[in-house]
Amino acid sequence: MKKLLAVILLVVPCLAGAQPAQPPQTDPLLEAMKAELGRSMETLRAAEASPLYYLGYEAYDKTSYSVSAQAGSLYNDDYRRSRLLDVDVRIGSPALDNTHEMKGREASNSKRQEAAALPVENDPAALRSELWNLTDKAYKAALDQYAKVKMNKSVTAEEEDKSDDFTPGAPHVFYEKAVFPDVNKEKFHAMARRLSEKFKPYDFIYDAAVRLSVDTVNRYIVNSEGSSIVTGNTYVRLMYSLYTRTPDGMDLSRVKIYDSDGLTDLPSETEIARDMDATIAQLKAQRVAAPEQPYSGPVLVESRAAGVFFHEILGHRLEGHRQKSEESGQTFAKKIGQPIMPEFLSVYDDPSQYRHGKQFLRGFYRYDDEGTPAQKAVLVENGVLKGFLMGRSPIKNFSASNGHGRRSEGRGAVARMGNLVAVSSKTLSPKDLRQRLLEEVKKAKKAYGLVVSDIAGGFTITDRYLPQSFSVNVTMGYKVYADGRPDEPVRGLNLIGTPLQTFSRILVTGDEAEAFNGTCGAESGWVPVSAVSPSLLFSEMETEKVQKSNAKPPVLKPPFTDKEGK
Repeated sequence: MKKLLAVILLVVPCLAGAQPAQPPQTDPLLEAMKAELGRSMETLRAAEASPLYYLGYEAYDKTSYSVSAQAGSLYNDDYRRSRLLDVDVRIGSPALDNTHEMKGREASNSKRQEAAALPVENDPAALRSELWNLTDKAYKAALDQYAKVKMNKSVTAEEEDKSDDFTPGAPHVFYEKAVFPDVNKEKFHAMARRLSEKFKPYDFIYDAAVRLSVDTVNRYIVNSEGSSIVTGNTYVRLMYSLYTRTPDGMDLSRVKIYDSDGLTDLPSETEIARDMDATIAQLKAQRVAAPEQPYSGPVLVESRAAGVFFHEILGHRLEGHRQKSEESGQTFAKKIGQPIMPEFLSVYDDPSQYRHGKQFLRGFYRYDDEGTPAQKAVLVENGVLKGFLMGRSPIKNFSASNGHGRRSEGRGAVARMGNLVAVSSKTLSPKDLRQRLLEEVKKAKKAYGLVVSDIAGGFTITDRYLPQSFSVNVTMGYKVYADGRPDEPVRGLNLIGTPLQTFSRILVTGDEAEAFNGTCGAESGWVPVSAVSPSLLFSEMETEKVQKSNAKPPVLKPPFTDKEGK
């Protein structure tokens, strides 16, 4: 075992904050998990007529620090340490087990499952007590669910995709913990106060904050196949946000986020202050802009926003489990080998990619939450669909995991994105891309085209009983006029459409790609993700108005800007 461990660690570069390998037997949490799993598996394997064929534990050892400030004062200064546990129990066989999708109007296929808090101290008896307790609950719940699955299967129509429920995996042994960084609290207290002061002179900013968060998460994974994995990540995020309301009742906000894996890689306070000045000017211009009317015409989605676009519109639809789910729209399930976008575009997802240029990628990980090594998954090659994001739930013609089974605490794992990357062989410089946009505007006989600079997420509908469409909220964009008038900021619009039609309208891309870092929510919880894409020029896209409140702006100015009211 030691030889295997050494080989694995030699081929994996050491990360910032990662602790050198140490013999796993020195880790009390890992040893408690292995001991209780062995005891439980031996006893429960044949305890009932329906056999236990797989048991897995995943523990999350998390250390967090956060500080926030508003108007020059600290609002939060918080340090936390916690441990949580997930237990995965599979009853039956890989062909049919308790996780099988239930069918029918009354069926429930929630991925929610009970998680337990573990002691943060390394008392073996206390650790094993919680492991035993949650294992018992999960085992009984799985037995009950398996009986329901068999009954449901006997009274409902046969599935189109008859793939197994689970793919057995090879055992993996790996040990590399991340270490929580030293945080100079006084330094960041002072920095947060100073930066949050910058918003005070502006009476149109009703709420603004600066926040630093540092999280180190070490995941412990052991299972009945023999895997013993400890792997960690550190996430550092500094962000500021500002909010206003227009006279017609529309809430507007701007957020700027800096992501890293270490405190020393954050930008300087001078750089952040300069970005704040630009953001304040953008919000001020948006506030006085007329609300956008529905539009259909040429649209240029700039790089960072394009990454979010690919994530929402394409990535979720290529998650493997959706291809066999009777509840899913299965947009791409039967399009393997067919073109789904222009041939100059290719897309892959690679959780093992640590950086894009100098930018840390939040979607990086060594092993997924099912104990499978992270792997590059080629999804689209020269416009042709080649594959899907796969966890250990097989689908027709794709039986193996490519290391994308992910979840947050208290959820069952499903296939999810890590680092989604789009690349192009047909590119233009930013200057030429803008010129091409103007050409398309004139060709379409439109007064202007739209440039989308930032997107605040959105949603994509994949359920079969709803339209297979998407809507993403544009938080920053502007009109580019065909007659040469100055660009104008826009507010109050969503990009909308359907994926198959939208991808066919990509004409050309930019020659630079910026990374987007975020946190994605789906049925298996919230997971850190990244997306990288060049800017995308569409011959036509459609927008709709956003929902807005009818509330007026505050009657009085903020007290620190109200010179008349004092």
